[in-house]
Amino acid sequence: MKKMIVSAACIICLTTGVVFAQDIKSAEVPAAVKAACMKKFPAAAKISWEKENGNYEANWGGKSGEDNAAQFTPAGNFVELEKAIAISELPAAISAYVKAHNLGTIKEAAKISDAAGKITYEAEVKGKDLIFDENGNFLKTNTGD
Repeated sequence: MKKMIVSAACIICLTTGVVFAQDIKSAEVPAAVKAACMKKFPAAAKISWEKENGNYEANWGGKSGEDNAAQFTPAGNFVELEKAIAISELPAAISAYVKAHNLGTIKEAAKISDAAGKITYEAEVKGKDLIFDENGNFLKTNTGD
């Protein structure tokens, strides 16, 4: 029965594209990833690690230890930095979009900078991450981390 439940969950994840992050120990993180993280973010301390979509994510800072989340490829190439921000720091168009579509209350917000310098914003509403461009235009919904 347990195997059937696990198998069903895997099938659902694969067919819906939902991917969940997996906490891992520091010892499981490639040396190239750790070195790249410390070079790019030398002030990062008390880092916890996750594996997500084949990449490694370093989390640090703030009360929850997750005010910053930087992703790196297994080779140590920087992918993106997700930095928690106050909801009031989101572009006004985002709050207007959420209100106009009766989506609920924004619980958390983040500013995401990718390796090319492209900025996007994330607004968490009812357990889903709504992604917006730098001007506050809606792009997509992410349902799993």
